[in-house]
Amino acid sequence: MIGHVSIGASFYHCISYCLEDKRELSEEQKQRLSENDALQHRERAEVLEYNKCFGNKHELTEQFKDVQKLSRRIEKPVLHLSLRLAPGESLTKEQLIEIGRSCAKEFGIAENQYICVLHKDTKEQHIHIAANRVGFDGKVASDSNSYKRMAALCRNLEKQYHLKEVLSPRAFLSAKDRALPRYDNRKEKLKTDIRNALEKATLYSTFEQQMKTRGYKVIKGRGISFIDNKKVKIKGSEVGFSLGKIEKILSLKQQLEMNRSERQSKGHENTLFNNSVQARSGSSVGHHHTDELVEIIEKQISGILYQLMKPEYGGDHVNPELIKEVKRKRRSISISR
Repeated sequence: MIGHVSIGASFYHCISYCLEDKRELSEEQKQRLSENDALQHRERAEVLEYNKCFGNKHELTEQFKDVQKLSRRIEKPVLHLSLRLAPGESLTKEQLIEIGRSCAKEFGIAENQYICVLHKDTKEQHIHIAANRVGFDGKVASDSNSYKRMAALCRNLEKQYHLKEVLSPRAFLSAKDRALPRYDNRKEKLKTDIRNALEKATLYSTFEQQMKTRGYKVIKGRGISFIDNKKVKIKGSEVGFSLGKIEKILSLKQQLEMNRSERQSKGHENTLFNNSVQARSGSSVGHHHTDELVEIIEKQISGILYQLMKPEYGGDHVNPELIKEVKRKRRSISISR
């Protein structure tokens, strides 16, 4: 069993990913793939459990946001968990629900809002949990030691359900894909630092300053490269952040900020206008239609940003805690001999 943990800021996009089909596939492609693979690419998601929430993606998002307000400081209230069985293994839906509950308990969200969803578009059974880190008591579930906790949980579940022990996601890959390079700590750190810097910047100059405070020298030409404190140079394109992508993200963030500023400005003007009309006629005038259009545009921009900024876990990604666990087992075996 392989587990994955991530946190984020957008309930809407995490819930949408869990509940919907892959957006890049047309209906014809879904039908063709379903016939070829004997898998379910159309309506791939089945909700196994709603915990303290209900409804479609819009209703769930609003419910999660309402509870999020109980904690004012949280920047990333979304917890996204996934568990994937080894090839050839399967469990009943009741067992998958039990596993989802065990996962929720391990990460401190058993009493929080979450949905547990089964995806049917891959040969390996896997479930997703989209959860609110903020509980009804206003407390926030910790995300510390998440790799280690997930690895320990997977080993325990494997024993409990008599599943194959899987220490590396590479077990799911073809022989060709296994030849790809393994997890690179330096590149993974750079990828995380770039993403964090972009979250705090709307201008390129601010982004570059953010990277400098993280210990990098930035070289910008036709592309972009970063030199860390060990004098190692890495191209942005090698970690999924080319210059074009960085500039696109910053441009979208500027557009989003401009829309929000305009909406706030219009909201203030509309309030003054409504107060004036109400004072003269005793009735108020609404401008909800304009606000709704601006909000739709904001959601579209946020959606594009989410896709550009979300963590990229390719086939060669291996959790560092799992690698450490393999090394510990090898050491213990050699000592016993």
